[in-house]
Amino acid sequence: MSDGINSSTDAVVIERSFDAPVEFIWQMWTVPEHFQAWYGPSGAEVTVAKIDLRVGGTRLICMLFQSPNGPMQMWFTGEHHEVIENKRLVYTEAIGDENGRISSPTEMGMPEGHPVITEVRVDLESIEGGTKMIMTHLGIPPESPGAAGWTMALDKLATYVASRGN
Repeated sequence: MSDGINSSTDAVVIERSFDAPVEFIWQMWTVPEHFQAWYGPSGAEVTVAKIDLRVGGTRLICMLFQSPNGPMQMWFTGEHHEVIENKRLVYTEAIGDENGRISSPTEMGMPEGHPVITEVRVDLESIEGGTKMIMTHLGIPPESPGAAGWTMALDKLATYVASRGN
């Protein structure tokens, strides 16, 4: 288990384009009600989304999902490092508890060596007819369950954006 962001090249990088203005996609990441509507893999439900959108502001997210042992809650906590409206969002992410205290990833069933703190970067660019988004999650191997979870979450985001009729 490492204490900081994995300094290796492990990263999930996903690029998506949306038929919606960059301002709307920004809100999907920064407005709790919108973030709650799409975040997490298929079958997961976000029951808490607290986002203090400023550099140094914190995040507290609770995801509820079915595990082989029944319903399970997973809390994520983090801090915003970069907030450039409609362009770039950078925040840390760690497994935690309902009070924002960071937990050991292995306590939550993550593999040995999973970093305690990872970093998520969301870059947005206005393109003809919509928005290009590049999401990078540093510290998560591309072949990990976390990578599959991001793919599912961003599929949910695309469906949510389309349903909002922008």
